[in-house]
Amino acid sequence: MKWFGKTSDNVEDARGVPAGRTMLGGGIGLIVIIVGLFFGTDLTGLVSQLPLDNQAQSRQTGGGHANDPEFKFVGDVLASTEQVWDDQFSKMGRTYEHPKLNVFTGSTPSACGTADAAVGPFYCPGDHKVYIDLSFYQDLKDRFGAAGDFAQAYVIAHEVGHHVQNLLGISEKLQRARGTLSEKEYNKLSVKLELQADFLAGLWANHAQKFKDFQLEPGDLEEALTAANAIGDDKLQKQGRGEVVPDAFTHGTSEQRMYWFKRGFDTGDINQGDTFNSSLLN
Repeated sequence: MKWFGKTSDNVEDARGVPAGRTMLGGGIGLIVIIVGLFFGTDLTGLVSQLPLDNQAQSRQTGGGHANDPEFKFVGDVLASTEQVWDDQFSKMGRTYEHPKLNVFTGSTPSACGTADAAVGPFYCPGDHKVYIDLSFYQDLKDRFGAAGDFAQAYVIAHEVGHHVQNLLGISEKLQRARGTLSEKEYNKLSVKLELQADFLAGLWANHAQKFKDFQLEPGDLEEALTAANAIGDDKLQKQGRGEVVPDAFTHGTSEQRMYWFKRGFDTGDINQGDTFNSSLLN
């Protein structure tokens, strides 16, 4: 794909900075975070209590490695999502709050606990930030066979989709329902939340083209679909435990993830992304 858009000022370069303490205090301002992680790991139960330590608060946007190509690329993608969601929220009569994108190495503090490379990219509603260790892209290529810049852009757009859900109050509804549901019932809702984030990533790609943020080239769409396919619950479970357990799904099957991304990409209509009431998922 060919990029023409600008880069975002909302990227924090936390690479090479020690993680420090992730939470302070005890029992004050407890926030239970319900997050479906892109990489297939759930951070349910991690909490934010008090502001991060001084070291974490002092991190500067665009640190010492800010000019390298990978760092610039994720900034370009974030800027593109900002433009698309500014426009979408304006059409809804609302103002879009830009999230921060924290690029770290190994681990870093977050309002959801320690962000660790092992869990992959994720969005934390506690501080409205997307977290990513860029080594994930190498894993995406080597472990899952999903290479290419559009596959990488899909990762960011999916996590930004969770930010959109947070701003629209969708994530909060799921959190409130948590205590009243069995694990099986909650997992079904988690799947619908994740598939909607896939849809929103596809919607971003549709509108970003109209804004001429980038130009798709042959094979680009297939890159994103390959990434969506690679991290389906059924495929990950088969690889990890040798069997597929549908009741334990939290993100959706490979087929479902590809379908909802493609639906967002094809329609560009946010009204077509109500996964919670879709007959396809009931």
